[in-house]
Amino acid sequence: MEDLARLAQLEAKNASAHLKVLRSANLVRARRDGKSVYYGIADDMVAEYWLLTRSMAEHRFAEIDRVVKCYFSQRELMFPTDRRVLLGKARRGEVVVLDVRPAAEYKAGHLPHARSVPLSELEHELATLPRDEDIIAYCRGPYCVLSQEASIMLREHGFNAFRLEDGVLEWQAAGLPVVRPSATWKR
Repeated sequence: MEDLARLAQLEAKNASAHLKVLRSANLVRARRDGKSVYYGIADDMVAEYWLLTRSMAEHRFAEIDRVVKCYFSQRELMFPTDRRVLLGKARRGEVVVLDVRPAAEYKAGHLPHARSVPLSELEHELATLPRDEDIIAYCRGPYCVLSQEASIMLREHGFNAFRLEDGVLEWQAAGLPVVRPSATWKR
């Protein structure tokens, strides 16, 4: 719970209250290990529910579209291919897929063939990245700015970099594989 509170920038007491509500609604599950409590989404239907709720908001609220157009105006940074093509290119080593989320999120689940390079560490990892391949950065989905910032930084350093609009949930909802540990839990 402490890790979730920190990631959400909430006080532990507030995060605990939110998790209690989510647990009572059967949206998350919990397990105790000593003094620690680990949380994970209850099942895939919860992820599908989130995607549907987000989709409904996108269709109902014009403000969302205006914010997206304003912030994500650099469409040339978007990777121009479909998911299955990207999966094949990543499998064959034709592109480098970077997961720029914090390492704990990568460990909880990531796209196949993706390399974890959190945005906060990207500048220090530039020398380890190939300059002769496309680099595709992704994070938490269409409204996550981490991949946008990563793509811009990479391009400023001479890399051919793009932003993937998808995150793990979108990838999974499309029926594509996601690499996950046997059980995903957050403390």
